[in-house]
Amino acid sequence: MQRMQFIAALVLASAALTAAHAGDGPGGYPHKPVRLVVPFLAGGATDLMARSMAQKLADSLGQPVVVDNRAGAGGSIGAEAVANAPKDGYTLLYSTMGVLTINPSLYSNLKYDPAASFAPVGLTHVTSNLLVVNPQLPAKSVAELVALARKKPGGLSFSSAGNGTSSHLSGELFQSIAGVDMQHVPYKGSAAGLPDLIAGRIDMTFDTASNFVEYTRSGKLRALAVTSRMRLSAMPEVPAMAETPGFSDYDVSLWLGVLAPAGTSPDIVAYLNRQLVKVMREPAMEASLKPYGIQPLHSSPQEFAKVIDQDRKKWQAVVKSANVQAN
Repeated sequence: MQRMQFIAALVLASAALTAAHAGDGPGGYPHKPVRLVVPFLAGGATDLMARSMAQKLADSLGQPVVVDNRAGAGGSIGAEAVANAPKDGYTLLYSTMGVLTINPSLYSNLKYDPAASFAPVGLTHVTSNLLVVNPQLPAKSVAELVALARKKPGGLSFSSAGNGTSSHLSGELFQSIAGVDMQHVPYKGSAAGLPDLIAGRIDMTFDTASNFVEYTRSGKLRALAVTSRMRLSAMPEVPAMAETPGFSDYDVSLWLGVLAPAGTSPDIVAYLNRQLVKVMREPAMEASLKPYGIQPLHSSPQEFAKVIDQDRKKWQAVVKSANVQAN
């Protein structure tokens, strides 16, 4: 089964739901607050998704779920903290795709292993990057952009949130498939490059769709494609990159999920998974995320582990081919 067909199946899958109350888990778990480590700064898209999920999870567990922002090194600092935490279910990691599947190929001194250091609990969200261009660029489709880039080798530029980020690698994957050469301009975060993109000093960017929904609707930027295989409900008129001839293999889906330190009791992991499934299937959760192009998701721990392994191999190949270096 193709990777995105697999993820799409998870989005639509039904699951048996169980009611939870404080201490109703294995061995009376949980009997105290749970810490959810978010390896990025407060206020960003990842943090906002984590907090909305944590609030609902707290209601389900009957104990507070406290968000702890541990930013730095592309999420590696927060991930390392959880990898070394007690294996009791009271410290969890809320991870992006990049922390588990891109960082291992970027940082030679990484102090956690995406497979050996964590026990996957479950996927929670999936979204996409968006390819947006300055409206003055004479390209209104991916095919037109490819044609323009081929006429001007090295003449077009794309910004990213930093070397080795998913926005950078989305551009590298685009160049590889299209057979074009564009100038990569890394910034320290998505917001830092936005003024140059709007002013036309940068031609395009590939970045989290939720960051650009309002800019495209106002006409300040033009959306050409989403990087996931599925169109986003918030922007149904924007095609998926894979719909363009020659790009059928293009897929950058941005998933997020919860993990515990490796060695955590399988009973606690299974219990947490049941609560996550219940939370992520709440209609209110989907309604709150839909305007931002974010889809609530759920999976088994085993399915989550499979997604991590598949994407780790994929991005390892892209990082090596493009000779990407971390900031």
